[in-house]
Amino acid sequence: MLSSAARKPLVLSDTQQIARETGKLVSRKIWLPKLLYDALPYFYLTAGFAAFFATLYISEWFWVLPHYLLFSAACFHLGLVVYRRRRKDAAADLSN
Repeated sequence: MLSSAARKPLVLSDTQQIARETGKLVSRKIWLPKLLYDALPYFYLTAGFAAFFATLYISEWFWVLPHYLLFSAACFHLGLVVYRRRRKDAAADLSN
């Protein structure tokens, strides 16, 4: 029996089409102005500090507090990761 190595056209459902398009949107590179690009890690750190200190003034804390703390931890983490990557890239550029 002979088989054909030619690919058959792939038929995707509507849900699979949406998932494919969303994946392209998420992985697409975006352009930011230099000022915004340089301020991004500081924005994340500031948002993290603001969310953390906002927890001190929440009177009804039982459901909002964990969300604020998770958001502040995520902002701290994201800000430090972006800052470290920028410093590593800048150090690599200076050594070349």
